[in-house]
Amino acid sequence: MATVVQCPCCKKDVPWTPESLWRPFCSERCKQADLGAWAQEKYSIPSTAQPDPGELPPELQ
Repeated sequence: MATVVQCPCCKKDVPWTPESLWRPFCSERCKQADLGAWAQEKYSIPSTAQPDPGELPPELQ
């Protein structure tokens, strides 16, 4: 029995098999939509650490 994962974009069930060409996505469309979101910087990892002012370039200080 194959493992089944959810498509990160549309949440459709996707079997984790060699026949699922776009895994973990269900289709090329969902894969491209996710890539577009990364390119537009819609995903980020929140940080609570503040950079040391000495590490910033002069134009950002």
